[in-house]
Amino acid sequence: MRQPLVPPPKPANGRQLSEAHDQLPLYAEVALPLRLAQTFTYSLPHELREVTRVGARLLVPFGRQLATGYVVALHEALDPELGLDASELKEAEELLDAEPLLTPEALEITRWISDYYAAPWGEVLKAALPAGLNAGVDQVVTITAEGRDELARLPPRRASTPKARLLQMAAAEDSLTLREAARELGQARAAKAARELARAGWVNVTHRQRGAQARPKKRKAVRLLPPSVPGADGADGARALTPAQEKVVRTLIAGGGEMLFAELLEAAGASASTIQTLERKGLLEVVVREIRRDPLAGARLPDTDELRLTDAQETALREINEAQQAGGFRAFLLHGVTGSGKTEIYIRAMREALRRGRTAMMLVPEIALTPVFSRRLRAHFGDAVAIFHSSLTAGERFDEWGRLKRGEARVVIGTRSAVFAPVRDLGVIVVDEEHEASYRQQESPYYNGRDTAVMRALKEGAVVVLGSATPSLESFQNARQGKYRYLRLASRIAGRAMARAEILDMREVFRTGGKPAVFAPELLAAIEETHARGEQSIVLLNRRGYSSFVLCRSCGERINCRNCDVTLTYHRSERSLVCHYCNLRQRAPESCPACQGPFMFFVGEGTEQIEEILQERFPALRIARLDRDTTSRRTTYEQAILRFGAGELDMLVGTQMIAKGHDFPNVTLVGVVSVDAGLAMPDFRSAERTFQLITQVAGRAGRGELPGRVLIQTYHPHHYALRHACAQDYEGFFDEEINYRRNLSYPPFVALASLLIHGDELGRVMNTAAALREALDRANTERGCRVLGPAPAPLARLRGEHRIQLLLKSRSRPRLRTLIEMALGEAAQTPGCDLGSVNIEIDPVNLM
Repeated sequence: MRQPLVPPPKPANGRQLSEAHDQLPLYAEVALPLRLAQTFTYSLPHELREVTRVGARLLVPFGRQLATGYVVALHEALDPELGLDASELKEAEELLDAEPLLTPEALEITRWISDYYAAPWGEVLKAALPAGLNAGVDQVVTITAEGRDELARLPPRRASTPKARLLQMAAAEDSLTLREAARELGQARAAKAARELARAGWVNVTHRQRGAQARPKKRKAVRLLPPSVPGADGADGARALTPAQEKVVRTLIAGGGEMLFAELLEAAGASASTIQTLERKGLLEVVVREIRRDPLAGARLPDTDELRLTDAQETALREINEAQQAGGFRAFLLHGVTGSGKTEIYIRAMREALRRGRTAMMLVPEIALTPVFSRRLRAHFGDAVAIFHSSLTAGERFDEWGRLKRGEARVVIGTRSAVFAPVRDLGVIVVDEEHEASYRQQESPYYNGRDTAVMRALKEGAVVVLGSATPSLESFQNARQGKYRYLRLASRIAGRAMARAEILDMREVFRTGGKPAVFAPELLAAIEETHARGEQSIVLLNRRGYSSFVLCRSCGERINCRNCDVTLTYHRSERSLVCHYCNLRQRAPESCPACQGPFMFFVGEGTEQIEEILQERFPALRIARLDRDTTSRRTTYEQAILRFGAGELDMLVGTQMIAKGHDFPNVTLVGVVSVDAGLAMPDFRSAERTFQLITQVAGRAGRGELPGRVLIQTYHPHHYALRHACAQDYEGFFDEEINYRRNLSYPPFVALASLLIHGDELGRVMNTAAALREALDRANTERGCRVLGPAPAPLARLRGEHRIQLLLKSRSRPRLRTLIEMALGEAAQTPGCDLGSVNIEIDPVNLM
């Protein structure tokens, strides 16, 4: 996916939406979900002028195809400053929504994302809707009478050409889509053949809307009619009922008067004919009902006992609720150590918003955290809670989105995309674990869910609460500068002590043992002691797979991905080597592909190997592994977490998904196998991420009545991130890290932008990068911005594409944006410069 070149122009101030006038609109301004830095104006046919509304989807011609666009404005007249000629405008084809899907709030926040992140507005609007609602457009090929005559005259030697095959398929199908034809002929051949056949008059090519992936789920239901309903037999009819019919009626009464057809048949042990007979008697009717696909159907909900707040919790909650009472925007940074009771404050703040007749939103960084939080919110707020994340089925997302838009649900919880949820009158937005990099969308349209939540709260006059035990440096700096109100929870609830953290120097382990070891003896002994006491433990290694890479001991050859500049990771469970970037899979070789040597060495360890070693060492331990390989299905992760919480498992082994947000009172030991790889990443945030990860996973220990212990294995025991993490000293880490950022001019002291040029041909990528650098230098006349590069990106080749990076720094964000726009405009005139291969990221969180 590629990033746009410049943000789309804002509509002129004089443009008014038609809803404010009696005169019907003549023109629609449409944003298309393409990498285009502008909107397009279409004329509205007479039949669409009265019914088209802002926020609806419109089928419009674009090039040789029809595209689904989003109406962002309606106009009674063309703006003369734009120089548009009404006679040259294309006409919209079809209105797809009688009721607009996009709310005014969604349009406003997506407009801001488009402007701030230089993202195509149409792509942002598409991202704001559930995947199942974005219908596409199909080209339909139908054969004409002349085409059938031509097919009859076709000689056998020409029957296998693309045109002949398409003509044959069209003759065999009443309605052949070009997508179906492309499966056999290929996209390019099918499109070319369709154009040539249409010019010859042998086929007609029309367009139709492709059905959306998600629709309301409907089921037959049976409803008992009251005696007063005309046609009901009353008492005389009741006496004439057979025993089977009487049982159906009694079952319906016990079920509240209405049941699903299939459920009634099973519960009453009846046949369909029995129900049909009762329907003819007028005692009941069969109707069609929409059935909600509830993501939490059948889930066990936690207790909702009212907890007594600590003094620090009371103070924080009081300030948040006073801000809600005062009305208007207010931002809080809730900095609470792990186990300090931040979630209880979130829930009570949301309850206050609902009490005031407003709505609430809670964002969590990862899907892994939604089972715990969604169950807790459902226990408190019942069916008023809607869940929103990508692991739901298309039908579940469709139903939850509809409940929010209709106002049936007033609380929404989800990952970053939930920031677009169609809730009205927001009272409070909670962003839990606000420091997490996963709030950043890593493909176009690029945006940060946390920052978008803050801006949505500002635009809607809501309170926003950013919570974390390890706030991002940017958020903590904002709090120090007074942009956010700082709230501190410095101790755990019930006076529980923080877990005691210790560093295990793996250099000493090597000296003592004479060889590399996966586990230090101290960690193995601690695991054994913890299990003997009937307590639980967590072991973290933020690297999945069995071995990091495969090496030939004869010639030193490593097995690399052919698409990416990375080694392949060995996954023993499937006996294959896997690229964790492009998902390439191949069998592990028995001999070296370069020298045919038989000595293949598997280097490094991942969570799969860690689980195997521990299971062999401690066969009595009930161990579950949680990483992306074992949790591809949503229920797998939920079941493992629930089983661990219920004491049915003794140990969790996993990646960072086990490190945050969970409350397991019986966990008293956390072992961190290694964090050295994270510290060595070529990214200015590597120390901050390592500190956050260790602090978060350490917070899983000692949350109950028993004291906790954390053991961290490393070859860099004196690193300041590890030292402060062991001391649970956030302020100390911040003061040290912020000095590095200040001295090296990194955020939060500068605005940062990344221009990533990528493509299949290295020469074209280098030419584009060079042209961009020259344009940036010419535009940077005041030297207000610092330009670094072009240079190969840390991952110089990814998914088959070469990657070259430019970094831009400036203490003035407006000056940075102006420089980018000027340089891109100038570079566009340079021969050989392909701006379609340029990805622009504003405020990137990952420079890899």
